[in-house]
Amino acid sequence: MDQFFAHYGVDWVAIGSSLLAVYMLGNKNRYGFIVFAISNLVWIFLGLVWMNSVGMAAGNFIFLIMNIRGFINWSKEDSESEIIQAEN
Repeated sequence: MDQFFAHYGVDWVAIGSSLLAVYMLGNKNRYGFIVFAISNLVWIFLGLVWMNSVGMAAGNFIFLIMNIRGFINWSKEDSESEIIQAEN
C-alpha cells in the first residue's frame, strides 16, 4: 500500500490529468492541450526530482513541445475557419 503513495499522490495527479486531457481531446476540446501540458510539467518534475529518470523527463518535455504546437495549430485552424465563414 505504501507504493501507491510513494510520491505523495503527485504521480496519481499526473496520470489523472493525462487521462483527462486525452478524453478532452477526444471530444475535440482544445483545452485538452493545456491540461496535457500541465501533466507533462508534473511528469517532468517527477522524472527529475523523485524518480531520477531523465528519460521520463526528456520524453515528457518532447510531449510538452508537441502539445504547445498542437494548441497553436488548433488556434490557427479556428481563426482560418472564422475568416472563411465571414467571407461566405
